[in-house]
Amino acid sequence: MDLHEDRSAATEAERREPGENRRKSVVDRRAGLDRRQQPAEEAGYAGPERRSTTERRDTGLERRRGPGRRRSDDRKAAEEGEMTTEQFEFVMAIEMYKKVNKRLYPTWTEVLEVITQLGYRKVLPRDIKLQNVPEPELAKM
Repeated sequence: MDLHEDRSAATEAERREPGENRRKSVVDRRAGLDRRQQPAEEAGYAGPERRSTTERRDTGLERRRGPGRRRSDDRKAAEEGEMTTEQFEFVMAIEMYKKVNKRLYPTWTEVLEVITQLGYRKVLPRDIKLQNVPEPELAKM
């Protein structure tokens, strides 16, 4: 070991904060104990709380079904490859838009434009919760 390697090892040891060896406090996750599931005080974490206190899956947009939730017939048919006439019309309109405008991937603004051209308008308030998104005005019938 030359003098340069010896200095780098010494400076590395100096950079580490003195204290308890963290390797001695490692929790074996296979035993079912996990620091992330413990309260901050028990886990020995002194930093700011970063875990969200609000439930993430309360928007109405979740794809995963919980136990006891069944797919609608339309949803089941779409997942199995069968499309309703509305779904088929939408897919064909998007494909036509892509072909005419030579776009491989339309933007969300362009998708909304196609939906509007198909005749869809917002006539009911939304059923899902969107944070920091104002409700647009409903179309007059």
